[in-house]
Amino acid sequence: MPHASEPYTLAVDCGGSGIKASVLDAAGTLHAPPVRVPTPYPLPPHRLADTIAEVAAGLPAAQRATVGVPGMIRHGVVVATPHYVTRAGPRTAVLPELRAAWAGCDVQALLRDRLGVPTLVLNDAEVHGAGVVSGTGLELVLTLGTGLGSALFDGGRPAPHLELSHAPVRWGTTYDAYVGEHERARLGDALWSRRVRKVVEGFRPVFHWDRLYLGGGNSRRVSATTLERLGDDVVVVPNQAGIVGGVRAWALAARDV
Repeated sequence: MPHASEPYTLAVDCGGSGIKASVLDAAGTLHAPPVRVPTPYPLPPHRLADTIAEVAAGLPAAQRATVGVPGMIRHGVVVATPHYVTRAGPRTAVLPELRAAWAGCDVQALLRDRLGVPTLVLNDAEVHGAGVVSGTGLELVLTLGTGLGSALFDGGRPAPHLELSHAPVRWGTTYDAYVGEHERARLGDALWSRRVRKVVEGFRPVFHWDRLYLGGGNSRRVSATTLERLGDDVVVVPNQAGIVGGVRAWALAARDV
């Protein structure tokens, strides 16, 4: 059992297609292989809480939890979430009753009560970033998966979240759609990688980052040619950072209080 001053952390990475979780000690070492279940749809808040609780029941006991959720999350409250308001997942019809259920939902309180431990809920890219940022300078994290996630850190402190994924990039198409999984599957990795490069180079004069991290499940699909052209200030990081960041997110959140 962990020492009282070194709690185990249940880390949950909620995506558009899957929900992954594991339990880590204070050093960030996994104490169980990551478990992944398909994201169930339709997905009102209580069903997400039940799904996470069911996954947690099969993992070692933890004394706190970190949950990454896609969308705009402010102080643990959902402002908007793009996938969980749909009938059957990304690119399906939005259900008004789900949009209403999620808008303003204090998902942090919901999960804290359901799991019975202190719980921290952040945007999923912010949790991912917590696992990889160095804490020096301005660091941008972009996650490539169902859509495009983003998080910005200044000196290791998470900046207010911006939903870059919903900004238009071309002919009204959002970044989410432009480099999301649907387009990667349609175009193939080579052409899709060119799009990723265009997005990165478009963001460069906006952020002037010291380091950009490319994560998420599709980051490994970015071509070697594209990575070479992006330069040394762009680094691909493992998708497992979305789990490992669950421990460090608590320390970064404490610095931001």
